[in-house]
Amino acid sequence: MNPSADGWIKKLLKDVSKNETFLQLPFNTFYYQLKLSGYIYGNNVGIVNDVFDKQDWTDEELCKVNHILALLYIHQSKSPNKDFLESVIQFYNTVEEYKESFIQGLLGKKQSSMLLEGIIHKRIHIDDNLITKNFNYFITNALLFIDVLAYQKYLKTNSISDSYFKRMELTIETIALTVFELKTNKTKYDKSLIKLFESSLRYQYTDDKSYNDVIKFVKTPLEKYYAVDITCMASWTDKEIDRKEFEFLKQLAHDLKLKEEVIQHAVNDINLFYINNKDQITLLTKKNMAQSFYDNSSKMVIKLINRNSKRLLKELKESKELMYLLTKSTNRHLTEEEQKKVHDQLLDVIKSIPSLAIFMLPGGAILLPLFVKFIPKLLPSSFDENRIED
Repeated sequence: MNPSADGWIKKLLKDVSKNETFLQLPFNTFYYQLKLSGYIYGNNVGIVNDVFDKQDWTDEELCKVNHILALLYIHQSKSPNKDFLESVIQFYNTVEEYKESFIQGLLGKKQSSMLLEGIIHKRIHIDDNLITKNFNYFITNALLFIDVLAYQKYLKTNSISDSYFKRMELTIETIALTVFELKTNKTKYDKSLIKLFESSLRYQYTDDKSYNDVIKFVKTPLEKYYAVDITCMASWTDKEIDRKEFEFLKQLAHDLKLKEEVIQHAVNDINLFYINNKDQITLLTKKNMAQSFYDNSSKMVIKLINRNSKRLLKELKESKELMYLLTKSTNRHLTEEEQKKVHDQLLDVIKSIPSLAIFMLPGGAILLPLFVKFIPKLLPSSFDENRIED
């Protein structure tokens, strides 16, 4: 399955139908698996309950798959007799904000699975410049779980309003920012996480709400657990949860009528997640932004080339001049004129392979040197006299 190519949701549902074990998980267990995958924390590092081998999927692709699996679990537990695809499409079409922002432009798609793919892509797509996008994958999706909460409510009442999204976003943001105010010294990570919430909000708020104003909006078990976990994430930013923060978490549990042990479990979960995945989460590394961008871009280019190697080689062979220039580039530097030809002809090749569409975005040309760097590995070794196998 390729979550960046047409038909991925249909393939996902077919594969899941062969092994529906995760759909039978108890509510608490499934939610815990969502945390382990990083979906709840906005840092997707795996697939919930290992339903699929994450293979060479990007952060955004992991997020897409986890989001569908979360919606599917809620659907199966609340309304299994309804068609899943039509139900989710109707849900998103009910939300005025989504309908106006992107769904209307997708209604021409004939198959419901293709329509939902377009909706999910636009829902989690990061409309930002390429460098910021690559560096801050987690920003857009920090509050994505609110969609799952809203879908659960939609299945119960067959309706959902923008006011629900507004209340939940405002609640999560207010509680998280209350935690930040407790910190004596705010780190760079704290400031980045504040931006995470601000950048993830879909609505603009003209009135300020206090903790006491918003806590009453959190009612269902899922809403309560999610509020606690996001608060723990905000508390953890300095790599420890101090006494003031822990006292606030205890007060939060009391106000939400949760047992104090829920807080301790949530603290342990966030500690374990960040410790186990510190090398995969950009803001937990010591690399600067430029180095992070280069490393992430290199990994992405390698993944794209590996995934499309057969198709890419076929397209290259059909472009004789490009193939000639690429083989020459393995032995000597190309002239400016030759480099321009490679640039232009590579873009033509890329257009024919949908999953390479990122190179067509504004700023995507930045990745072309990386792309050219790894392309020679596709060519027969006889073309490269200095090639050394790893």
